[in-house]
Amino acid sequence: MKRKKKRNDAVREGKHRQGKAPGAKENETISFFKSNYQYTSTQKRFGLCDDSPPPHKPAYLDEKDGYKWIATVVNDMQLSVTFVALDNSNIVLRRSDGKIDRCSDGMLVYDVSAIAFVELTTAMNKNWRNDKYGQLRTTIEHFERTEDAGRFVIKKAFIANSSQPKAPSSHLIKMERFMEETGYVLEIKHIIEVS
Repeated sequence: MKRKKKRNDAVREGKHRQGKAPGAKENETISFFKSNYQYTSTQKRFGLCDDSPPPHKPAYLDEKDGYKWIATVVNDMQLSVTFVALDNSNIVLRRSDGKIDRCSDGMLVYDVSAIAFVELTTAMNKNWRNDKYGQLRTTIEHFERTEDAGRFVIKKAFIANSSQPKAPSSHLIKMERFMEETGYVLEIKHIIEVS
């Protein structure tokens, strides 16, 4: 695993563009690729982690400590997969009234034109899916207003809970509605397959 402090390769190659955040002033722009916490892996299996506070640290990619993994990324083709941490003030999303919006834990970028936003949790309460669903939707709405959104063809979203790894079938309607509202395929499971 290699941690990058700079933006990913696509950004450095000039494919990166910025767009205005909703409610942003004329000279304000937002870039989801300016996070100081970007990690890249080509391993067949690795994990995404989000340690409990305190302290409030961003989510991260891990290749060694499987017991800490909230989501397992299956990368059988050994693509170069970059995890960009968005949470804990790495990316600040603002509503039109200027207040800060909640942000997803991170996003996976792979195969040049594929993106997947990720929410990680170990929650056991009955409303955890609704909470994470809303957080993903808000993050995606902000992202879709940027020029970067247009370069991605494969668009997914994952809610991963290591305590409850599979969603009940009753959530199929919610996942279909998510696709209609955002254009992203939502999966509620702790295994994320990239190909």
